[in-house]
Amino acid sequence: MSTAKKQYKRVTVKSLVDMKASGEKISMLTAYDYTMAKIVDGAGVDVILVGDSASNVMAGHETTLPITLDQMIYHASSVIRAIDRALVVVDLPFGSYQSDPKEALRSAIRIMKESGAHSVKLEGGKEIKESIKRILHAGIPVMGHLGLTPQSIYKFGTYTVRAKEEEEAERLVQDAKMLERIGCFGIVLEKIPAALAKRVAESVSIPIIGIGAGPNVDGQVLVLHDMLGMTHEFNPRFLRRYLNLYEDMTKAMEQYVADVKSVDFPNENEQY
Repeated sequence: MSTAKKQYKRVTVKSLVDMKASGEKISMLTAYDYTMAKIVDGAGVDVILVGDSASNVMAGHETTLPITLDQMIYHASSVIRAIDRALVVVDLPFGSYQSDPKEALRSAIRIMKESGAHSVKLEGGKEIKESIKRILHAGIPVMGHLGLTPQSIYKFGTYTVRAKEEEEAERLVQDAKMLERIGCFGIVLEKIPAALAKRVAESVSIPIIGIGAGPNVDGQVLVLHDMLGMTHEFNPRFLRRYLNLYEDMTKAMEQYVADVKSVDFPNENEQY
């Protein structure tokens, strides 16, 4: 049962650990530009993820793989300029950390120095342990990401639920404990069985943020464009749409076209 919500002037990695300890759930949304980030931050969202999902929702790619480090820095810089309160986490994109811990550190340093971000997120477990350790040793906060890892889509071949089998589930639990042990401040669990997510959350003292992982974790994250209903073809079970902006925006634009064509816009009060 959650206790009374504490007011955080600035959310930090320590704030998130304190939230878990006190039973306060953590809210997390993506943002990729100044205007939307300003709204998200002003609404009181605790964590803003500058996700590599920008590859999909901002650039129209089928997967997260094409987005580059330079593009992630651009998006992160735009978000940082809007923020007064939220903790900003930035995804390290595919190819910027997997093969070489030194390259991983260089990528993380570029994000921190060139965007002003507060932390980075990496997908994977023991296979990227050395990259994470190298980044942590430089003093850069790291969030982990287990379960469905979209950067590995061609390895998995599908976006279906992960860790349904006992062997993979056990590996995920051990990876989560390892990420905590080496110093990660939190972990995103994506699209895994709710019972397993609960087990992970109870096994570690760092916050576990779920997306398609049920309610028994320490917080939730959604892609902003999905929860606002700006996208309409993506309909996973875990997604709750709080608005239908696709329909509302389409109607508004159609009305604008009609008003321009009929010379209803601009009227006498809308001119100099």
